[in-house]
Amino acid sequence: MPVAVASRSFSLHPVLRRELLARYPDARFNEDGGVLAGARLVQFLRGHDKAITGLDVLSEDVFAAVPELRIVSKYGVGLDMIDLNAAKRHGVSVRCTPGVNRHAVAELAITFMMALGRSLVPLAREMAEGGWSRPGGRQLSTAVVGVLGCGHVGQQVARLAAAFGATVLAHDIRSYDDFYRQVGVTPVSLDALLTQATIVTVHLPLDASTRGLVGDRALALMKPGALLINTARGGIVDEEALKRALIEGRLGGAACDVFAAEPPADLELLRLPNFVGTPHIGGSTEEAVLAMGRAAIAGLDNPALEVANP
Repeated sequence: MPVAVASRSFSLHPVLRRELLARYPDARFNEDGGVLAGARLVQFLRGHDKAITGLDVLSEDVFAAVPELRIVSKYGVGLDMIDLNAAKRHGVSVRCTPGVNRHAVAELAITFMMALGRSLVPLAREMAEGGWSRPGGRQLSTAVVGVLGCGHVGQQVARLAAAFGATVLAHDIRSYDDFYRQVGVTPVSLDALLTQATIVTVHLPLDASTRGLVGDRALALMKPGALLINTARGGIVDEEALKRALIEGRLGGAACDVFAAEPPADLELLRLPNFVGTPHIGGSTEEAVLAMGRAAIAGLDNPALEVANP
């Protein structure tokens, strides 16, 4: 049975299409350019035992409705769109290559730090309207960067921040002692990271333990004027709490590439002068797209990439 490619980004990329078709000449692509969901996703997947998915939600209902599906290879790294327990119950092998887009996402996080620190976005807007104010700013080289989640992306952010000369703190439920020693990162508790960092950057997976983790309590612990960066998953940051902290001036600024609902509808947040939002572009560089797509192709035939059962 041919492969079904639900991921719109993969489907629209000519190089990835060509490389997949060389292996699977009858592959079916999502030609609509939108995220498939519910009945449309079920209809698209039917008749296929292998699929490549991206932001498409694979729930219990989807797996039950497509019993012939045996392999799902993830385009990208986040697994919060896939009910792994349901996949296991229905005998579906979910495959993913961790960290495949870490360079692209880490570079965006560093870009956000520098853009917020120098007020680049509001100053550019002001100049376009005829203004010419020249406020101060903050150097990344003197910042205390708190990396919340030190997996593949978090480690790359830590490396880059340290290269600029920043002091780097990290918090993770896992131990990465060898990495910390090599890069000069100080592991700390969550509360210590929030209270000591001048920049907090989020690099956690979204699950029951992290949903809403950065809310009123966490934001209240952050230093007055501190910056918050989220390039991980939108549900980790409570956007209403973030908006309040920005409006009240408790935070110096925030930048998010991800939102709880995408595209976001809260224009009040998006239009705040101390907020920068981008449309989930962290893994959208040409290099990252090719790396994620090729990893997804490899996952179709490589059982070693199977995600551990939850």
